Amino acid sequence: MDLSDGLTLPAAFFMPGTSSFSDFLANHSPDLLPGKRLQAGVASMTVEAPHGTTIVAIAHTTGVILAGDRRATMGNVIAQRDMEKVFQADEYSAVGIAGTAGVAVELVRLFQVELEHYEKIEGVTLSLEGKANRLSLLIRNNLPMAMQGLAVVPMFAGYDLEVTDPAAAGRIFSYDVTGGRYEERKFHSVGSGSVYARGALKKLYRDDFSESDAVLSSVHALYDAADDDAATGGPDLTRRIYPVITSVTAAGFRRLGDDEVAGITEQVVNERMEHPGGPQAPLQ
Repeated sequence: MDLSDGLTLPAAFFMPGTSSFSDFLANHSPDLLPGKRLQAGVASMTVEAPHGTTIVAIAHTTGVILAGDRRATMGNVIAQRDMEKVFQADEYSAVGIAGTAGVAVELVRLFQVELEHYEKIEGVTLSLEGKANRLSLLIRNNLPMAMQGLAVVPMFAGYDLEVTDPAAAGRIFSYDVTGGRYEERKFHSVGSGSVYARGALKKLYRDDFSESDAVLSSVHALYDAADDDAATGGPDLTRRIYPVITSVTAAGFRRLGDDEVAGITEQVVNERMEHPGGPQAPLQ
């Protein structure tokens, strides 16, 4: 079809199609999908690339917190000190990335477009379950690259508008490299420092957590992860590099400002000067 300005677009752009943007790409430009970038003849080659590390999510009485450290590593080298690993997916959800950094960021961008495309085509937003399922499909499509060592393991969190109780509306989903989707309860962590972060949250978490409690606990959890995992970056006060912390509530997505996060992080660091092991959970 010829346009008045002389440009020509394929006929597929003018035909009714699927509400899935990734399916549209798979049919008409599959080479643009992250999972289709493998070149012939490199199937047995392992690629070394920067990796993002630890992400934590914590549900609280009015929503959910998603936070991440800022370090990317490549082997024993710090590839980047201030990497962004937590992103807004849409108005009521967020996604954090662990795994191969470049592929993960590209997958997140595709996921953002996927959700926006669905809303434009269907005239409604996907349910939170639907969003989690769409992300699962994108991860599954990346499996060929995961077999090359370029795995992506994101974590998805959001506020479920279909749940009437705000205390239960904050929901967390984790994934494996095959696209398997698992709903987590109360809190979860992924990445190389996830074991240490999750251990910290087991001691700190309470069912009556407010948003501020969840934010403070996320900083403590990331601090503990960095304390025991070399790939996780701790607070860098000299360079003013702090964790990225986001909140999703009935009011929508919000990224905490740098000054707010700086104050909380400095509070945690000062407390650790007196108690390096962090807050002590009472025995009951």
